[in-house]
Amino acid sequence: MKILLHYRTFRLTWLAKLSGRHFHGDHQIRAPLTTADFEAINLCDKSVPKNFNFAGDVLDQWSLKEKTGERPANPALWWVNGQGDEVKWSFRELGSLSRKAANVLTKPCGLQRGDRVAVILPRIPEWWLINVACMRTGLVFMPGTTQLTARDILYRLQVSEAKGIVVSEEVAPAVESIMSECPHLKTKLLVSPHSREGWLSFHQLFQSASEEHSCVETGSQEPMAIYFTSGTTGSPKMAQHSHSSIGIGYAVCGRYWLDLKSSDVIWNMSDTGWIKAAIGSVFSSWLWGACVFVHRMASFDTDAFLDTLVTYPITTMCSAPTVYRMLVQKDLKRYKFKKLRHCVTGGEPLNPEVMEQWKAQTGLQLYEGYGQTEVGIICANVKGQEIKPGSMGRGVLPYDVQIIDENGNVLPPGEEGEIALRLKSTRPFCFFSEYVNNPEKTAATLRGNFYVTGDRGVKDSDGYFWFVGRADDVIISSGYRIGPFEVESALIEHPAVVESAVVSSPDPIRGEVVKAFVVLSAPFKSSNPEKLTLELQDHVKKSTAPYKYPRKVEFVQELPKTITGKIKRNVLRDQEWGRR
Repeated sequence: MKILLHYRTFRLTWLAKLSGRHFHGDHQIRAPLTTADFEAINLCDKSVPKNFNFAGDVLDQWSLKEKTGERPANPALWWVNGQGDEVKWSFRELGSLSRKAANVLTKPCGLQRGDRVAVILPRIPEWWLINVACMRTGLVFMPGTTQLTARDILYRLQVSEAKGIVVSEEVAPAVESIMSECPHLKTKLLVSPHSREGWLSFHQLFQSASEEHSCVETGSQEPMAIYFTSGTTGSPKMAQHSHSSIGIGYAVCGRYWLDLKSSDVIWNMSDTGWIKAAIGSVFSSWLWGACVFVHRMASFDTDAFLDTLVTYPITTMCSAPTVYRMLVQKDLKRYKFKKLRHCVTGGEPLNPEVMEQWKAQTGLQLYEGYGQTEVGIICANVKGQEIKPGSMGRGVLPYDVQIIDENGNVLPPGEEGEIALRLKSTRPFCFFSEYVNNPEKTAATLRGNFYVTGDRGVKDSDGYFWFVGRADDVIISSGYRIGPFEVESALIEHPAVVESAVVSSPDPIRGEVVKAFVVLSAPFKSSNPEKLTLELQDHVKKSTAPYKYPRKVEFVQELPKTITGKIKRNVLRDQEWGRR
């Protein structure tokens, strides 16, 4: 991406005009909130404030602490691209630069408080600037992955009635192809060193923008962000979060699951289109004053990933289990990580074997967490707690997590049901507000006194939760219910398998059968496919209940490039059933 060649010069432009004014006075009238306050709010020991803005009430407070020496001299954001380019911003610099970006959005772009803005950018510093600028201006931030097709973008712009869109150069042609069908869209902002007809240039406008900006005093329940949730039926839903649900709701996650302090440097590999990027690369991290480390890494590269851990003082790493599965294929004992001390994973279930291999080779425990776009972290393994391989850990406060049946009754330990959160007299502040314009789907998340996740699991007698599968991922073949993760876990134990995704496949006799898409390790790529299929089927029959074995196996070069196994399965299942 050509923009990367301009970062050294552009960084000088960014930082050339830092002035002495950094804070809007509105956020200094009341006593500033502390990390102890945020934790107390999460634990229901303190009320949610009437007004809250993450930029003004958190980021600007860390900027003050930098000035007084109360925060270590860590950057707030540390970005590299593996080609020699690097950006480091303190909270003070992030504040000044995001004010300039806020002025770009509200003045030449003409966007107003409450307008929805689609932001489709890769892992580049501008994604963080635009994110914080939306907070400062009261705009509703709607992130999307750069892998979205023109059809995907059209759906998002139409259903959200977005007023603005911010994209990188490679996404612009897709937007142009559907512009005529988006009557509400009035502003197109391009993040690129090159100009493009019909687009406003972020870089040009940014250079001339003032850094004097008054942060909007947003209400705690005011809409802040919309995330499009993937589903197996129907179009993606718009899960809307408020300034408090996403801005304060991850305080406990940051302290206990991520184990963050202001001296830490966290590297979260999530794509910018998913809420996991918001959790690990914005809110949890910056709530605790940690440094967010970012590597541009357009496509995953095992060697580059490991070299990064060796080169940079990363203390905390967060990646999907897929990444760890690929890493443990290497001889990890050859690498001496600079400062890595805490590793977490989420987004899909973690295979026990991968956890064991990672610990055996690195000496580091893997702490799995489980959550949802709608409600955040639900279960987690945390430091000081016994780890049961294969378990998602225990429920995370303030949630009361239970396994329930179809009637909303709590099931005893050992029985499979739906993972649900017990509701008290009021809806938890850290919940999503609603599925926008979809009251039926919003109401469908409730069953009696419970919020139902749509995921199936089991709780043991010690309060640990075990993931079975999506309620609509579960394969029903000849009356048997089969969780795909169980089959995937069995397959990965075989040396031929690097990665797999298991889905249902239509069958004229059984209705549906188990099908496995398998990525082979190098030594097995030349194997006879028929013989290897039988070998894998026999292996699964021996590793788990025989009825779960994959009756169909397809060897592929790679699986769909998505962040989680859940989304991979959605894509492959739709292809298998002819829905895409």
